[in-house]
Amino acid sequence: MDSTPPPRSERYTPRVNSLRIIWNVFVASVVVASLFTAYTPLGLIPYGLAERLSQAFGGVQESSPLVFPTATPRPRPRLGIVAGHYQNDSGAQCADGLTEADVNLEIATRIRQQLIDEGFDVDLLAEYDDRLTGYQALALVSIHADTCDFISNEATGYKVAPTLGTIYPEKADRLVACIRNRYEAVTGLQFHPGSITRDMTSYHAFDEIHNETTAVIIETGFLNLDRQLLTTGQDQVAEGIVNGILCYLYNEDASAAP
Repeated sequence: MDSTPPPRSERYTPRVNSLRIIWNVFVASVVVASLFTAYTPLGLIPYGLAERLSQAFGGVQESSPLVFPTATPRPRPRLGIVAGHYQNDSGAQCADGLTEADVNLEIATRIRQQLIDEGFDVDLLAEYDDRLTGYQALALVSIHADTCDFISNEATGYKVAPTLGTIYPEKADRLVACIRNRYEAVTGLQFHPGSITRDMTSYHAFDEIHNETTAVIIETGFLNLDRQLLTTGQDQVAEGIVNGILCYLYNEDASAAP
């Protein structure tokens, strides 16, 4: 037998190399992934995967800018201001034609604007406004004025009364205290004791609004002896009420000067 060894190239039978197969599969996967990235619509693959594959395997180099959802503004706190007798009747009427309804509307309009400037959403409500039914707000204040008739030299000053139907009477009492403190400080008017009527404590709107809405009614002054303030100092009157509302909302000291 010939013992001469076969040539080097024929010495071993070729065998499949498992590592080479794995490498070939990997290369093929890269190619397929590149083609998939290049031609697959972005909407059919997970978010961001197309960009990552493209960058990794030499596909599209440009990346789309990040798109963030549009911010939704937070709702602003809501307040309600009732212009007493507005769109219903004249209320108290003076001999020269001045009416309580007109005075109330002027003051309520100024209150609304000052509170809007403070960052609140404010509803200006008529006396029997349809929106009063189930009305919900942080606070509701109804603006009124007292008679034009001369009663006595003591018929001057303001009055405030809270709703009795709220489930949070302590809040209504605090709103009264804040308005009393701030209104006196700004206007110089004194609280008129002993003349808060049932028409105030049982004010119809108190029965219409939501029982969680803190509400008060204020008689800003008498249209007789306090007429000058109520007709020429309406910004001052509005400021006193606004300061009282803010005192309540911001939990300020109701006994301290503003």
